[in-house]
Amino acid sequence: MATVVDSTASEERARAVARRRRGRRDTRAALLFISPWIVGFLVFHAWPVLYSAYLSLTDYDVINDPNFVGLDNYRRLFEDEKIALALGNTFFYAAIQVPLYIVVSLGLAMLLNQAGRAAGFFRTAFYLPNMTPPVAVGVLLLLVFNGQNGLINEVLGFFGIDGPNWTTDQTWIKPAIILTSLWSVGSSVIILLAALRNVPQELYDAARVDGANAWQRTVRITIPMISGALFFVFIVNSIAAFQTFTEAYTAFFGSGNTTYSNDAALFYVIYLFQQAFEFLNMGYASAMAWVLFVIILIITLVQLKVSKRFVYLEGEQR
Repeated sequence: MATVVDSTASEERARAVARRRRGRRDTRAALLFISPWIVGFLVFHAWPVLYSAYLSLTDYDVINDPNFVGLDNYRRLFEDEKIALALGNTFFYAAIQVPLYIVVSLGLAMLLNQAGRAAGFFRTAFYLPNMTPPVAVGVLLLLVFNGQNGLINEVLGFFGIDGPNWTTDQTWIKPAIILTSLWSVGSSVIILLAALRNVPQELYDAARVDGANAWQRTVRITIPMISGALFFVFIVNSIAAFQTFTEAYTAFFGSGNTTYSNDAALFYVIYLFQQAFEFLNMGYASAMAWVLFVIILIITLVQLKVSKRFVYLEGEQR
């Protein structure tokens, strides 16, 4: 009996050793296959991030060697009036653009959900503007929102409305940039459409039997059932809004035109870019970048915390 037990134990140990060896072999193979990504991540992402943290503690103009100055760059942020201006513009843009972007995306997705056989064509039509280079969108902003002969003011004039000077009036510059950002709602429309297609039709049928109208079905069924996709779109676009750069820079800074004040279009990342590549204050720009990182991190963590109360995940116990 003891011999049989010892033999069984030996076989179990041998199988365990074989499993560990097979596991290590599989792990090495997996690491080998993903090693190009690991190297690329370390060289092009992790190292620049860590090095920028060091640069934020230095006075560095790209030409000369970095000179360590401690927290002077961060203290300078509180004394720079343009930091407050750029942050104010950025927060204003994000507070208006993100909700408007989601409302438009959801409205188009709901219309597209009723398109039937034509849905494939409209999916492509809505997504195509996302393929437009951001620089071209910045030029489009100047053409469409031109105060004298732009398309928007031409349409308003048809209805007897005297349109504003969108690109020169400080009051209307940010609304023009916000409206231009809706050019690229296509990607969010596709995401929300996929979520809408997964809402069980039985829920709508039961709601109709109970006498719910279209608005009640939207509020009580559609939005809760796609809240996960809505939250994803909200998070992604919030982060993108705080990093808005190309369209505004192309339209109001890229040409070097200083005839009109462009303070209303001075977003945080634009000012960061100017400090880094126009004024060569790379250390100061690195400090600005880390402050932006912390701001986005805090906002994202708050959104994740709040989402636990509003986001419905199928199968999750409440």
